Amino acid sequence: MNAEVKKHFHCLRSRIQDFERIAMEQDKESDKQALLDQVEGHRKQMLSNQTAWRKANLASKLSVDKMEKKALLNGSDGAVRQRKMTKEGLARNAGDITENLMSISRMMAQQVQQSEDTVTTLATSSRTVQETNEEFKAMTGTIQLGRKLITKYNRRELTDKLLIFLALALFFATVLYILKKRLFPFL
Repeated sequence: MNAEVKKHFHCLRSRIQDFERIAMEQDKESDKQALLDQVEGHRKQMLSNQTAWRKANLASKLSVDKMEKKALLNGSDGAVRQRKMTKEGLARNAGDITENLMSISRMMAQQVQQSEDTVTTLATSSRTVQETNEEFKAMTGTIQLGRKLITKYNRRELTDKLLIFLALALFFATVLYILKKRLFPFL
């Protein structure tokens, strides 16, 4: 039973470390801090669970030692009766300890499940942020291309206006020259 609980603690510790690593990879400082606060809460809960588990183990060992000490001190008169009571007490204590350990194990499983859900949610939101970032990069390229085209068309518009002005000036100069030669040939 202790080995199974230790295995659960090790699994929970690695999940919390994974969660902390993912939290450190966040770009937004507010998200990063919120996730680090959750990591710290999970870590404190794990430490309190470990402490409770150790206390339960210690209490069971003390109870067994106390009952053995009583059995030794009471002597051999009624030894059969005492052994029977000791066995019943040991069985009861073992049952209580097992129940406590199972409760701790359930709490740890809930914490692990909660951490898994949080990691899944974080991975999904991270993927969404990356997709949004890629879309923004694509839009930035499109906007830059649009800006270049607008600048090019503005230059062409200015060039066209200048050419039209020069063409009109040449046209009016030609018309004036022709009028001058026909109306005033002596000048």
